[in-house]
Amino acid sequence: MWSDINILDDKEAQEVYTLLKENYVEDEDNMFRFDYSIEFLRWILCPPTYLPKWHFGVWSETDNKLLAFISGIPVEVKVKGTHIKMAEINYLCVHKKLRTKRMAPVLIKEVTRRVNLKGVYQAVYTAGVEIPKPICSAWYYHRNINYKKLVEVKFTGIKAGLSMSG
Repeated sequence: MWSDINILDDKEAQEVYTLLKENYVEDEDNMFRFDYSIEFLRWILCPPTYLPKWHFGVWSETDNKLLAFISGIPVEVKVKGTHIKMAEINYLCVHKKLRTKRMAPVLIKEVTRRVNLKGVYQAVYTAGVEIPKPICSAWYYHRNINYKKLVEVKFTGIKAGLSMSG
């Protein structure tokens, strides 16, 4: 069943946390996955301009577990000197066992509908695959905080001739 998600509600925040922790972006060997805290999720998903209707998911009717989630927040992006109201779409996540059920396109269509209802017709998002007809692209970087742990779990490696000390 469809439902808006109140990330400020402890029970619903825990469901979002668990779904993301167990099913969100991971490496090919299933050794590394993001583990965002509930506090972080509330901070990132609830800026002063956030719209609760832009956070929603699909729940199991049998055990009331969250099976899929997507979020959007209003943002203003400056493009060639012009400020444009957009939606930032993030945390699209479908339970691993349901990934063949075509839920992601349905979630994207629904978040698009909800965003359009507010008069917003552009969005920014990241994708792990190549988009067929992008109108722009950007590079972004991550700063590794605990590089030793990333090497230990084989998320990354050390180039030949280098060491952990330099």
